[in-house]
Amino acid sequence: MSQLVITVEQLRGMIGLEVRYRGLSFTVIEVLEDGPSLVLLDRAAGLDIQPSLLGVANRRVAQAETVPVLSDDRTELHAEFLAIELL
Repeated sequence: MSQLVITVEQLRGMIGLEVRYRGLSFTVIEVLEDGPSLVLLDRAAGLDIQPSLLGVANRRVAQAETVPVLSDDRTELHAEFLAIELL
């Protein structure tokens, strides 16, 4: 089987787009090259408390989701990536 080719540059073109994922509104804020994966920031949720490495409540941050772009064998787009809808 051949590998599916999707470039990081193509994915970076999605940064800033507003999308719907799992019924919630997100903004694409980053592309992780290892994978590759998209990082989505929840636009509607409040801020969650982020603990430090020691488990101490540290600061409030918005909820983010990481969505894989390619399947494990890298021959298809991942089902989670295909579930993203453009708004």
